[in-house]
Amino acid sequence: MAIGIAFMEVDDVDRWLKSTRRGELLGSLGITGKVFADPAHSNRVGVYADVPDVAALQAFMQSESAAEAMRADGVHLESFVMLFEAADHL
Repeated sequence: MAIGIAFMEVDDVDRWLKSTRRGELLGSLGITGKVFADPAHSNRVGVYADVPDVAALQAFMQSESAAEAMRADGVHLESFVMLFEAADHL
């Protein structure tokens, strides 16, 4: 299981937080996690995810389905950054 984090800017944080689409799509890949909002920047959000198959997630993120879902949730695609755990310690 890999740990991933993603950061992005969105049009409306409340709308993004309430969306069920993210959970449905990522859940279909066996991904679980938590969402975060930056109180200092009203449009910056993040996701912490337990990812069972990084290659499957990366392939999905390159798909038009992923881009369409992100646009529907108001994600600014150019702001999206995804990182994966590089080591098990600081």
